[in-house]
Amino acid sequence: MRAACLAIALVTAATGALPAQAQLFGFRRTPQGQVPVAPAPENLPPHEAAIWPFPPPDPKTWWDDKWPKAAEAADPLGGRRLGRGERTVAIDNGVDASTYRLWGLMPLQWQVLRGQEMILELWVRPSQSVRQSVVRVTVRRDGDAFVQARAGLACCEAGIARRVGFDRQLPEGSAERFLALRRHPMWASRREVRVQEGGGATEAVCVEGTSYDLTLVVPGRSVALRRACDSAEIGQVADAIEPVLGAALGHEPRFDVIFPGGADYSSARRMHEGLLRDGGTLKPDPDARPQAPAFEPPPEIAEPTSPAPEPAPRP
Repeated sequence: MRAACLAIALVTAATGALPAQAQLFGFRRTPQGQVPVAPAPENLPPHEAAIWPFPPPDPKTWWDDKWPKAAEAADPLGGRRLGRGERTVAIDNGVDASTYRLWGLMPLQWQVLRGQEMILELWVRPSQSVRQSVVRVTVRRDGDAFVQARAGLACCEAGIARRVGFDRQLPEGSAERFLALRRHPMWASRREVRVQEGGGATEAVCVEGTSYDLTLVVPGRSVALRRACDSAEIGQVADAIEPVLGAALGHEPRFDVIFPGGADYSSARRMHEGLLRDGGTLKPDPDARPQAPAFEPPPEIAEPTSPAPEPAPRP
């Protein structure tokens, strides 16, 4: 009896009289009610300590027990299987399947798209920092659109350090803006380009800045574009960067702080327009890697350097 009273006193002190020490004890629900348990061991991983106390897994059934399925926003195209005659889209954007899994994303190489579905993905990589981010927008054939975003330090550790991320369904009607981008002229440009100033100036050389890698995936094909450093390059694809990044902002403060300027790339767009107006162009980079095998290359059409003149009226 004395021992029971002492135990009750200790619990009361830990939970009431001594609030600073209230975390010393946890409670486990049993058929007899809640009973106090010891604190989490110091060597417990953080993700396990957060849910302590927990029952140890049964080694015999751990591999076969059913686990909760990923939420719809975390895997919008989940559960699909290739049908007869279907093939996955060839992806060659420089990101392999294992890298996607490090970032907690389903690899693009595994996605099965049908009908008018699409995926538009953006990687943002500053040259002077290891802090990278990736945003993926998925439009499903039922008209729903989803955004998945990740940010973290991609260096020096076995995983992506300090990774933050979220998966959200976008508001109704968001899909139309992204579906319209499939027909944008930017996808007919070369994978990588160089700025050629007008007036016989030498090619611009960019040594530091931020690179933007865009990948568009639709049923049967994919296309990847890389625009690095130079604002005129980035301005050419600003129509895709702005809506993708804009869809990711406002959900997670730790993600938003990486982009103090928000999703406004109007300045880069003006630089691209000015380049063309002054007689410059974006010429194909001869050292660029090729597009994915399933991508049909555009015809050899030079980017216009100035607006075409109005045709003369007929007499």
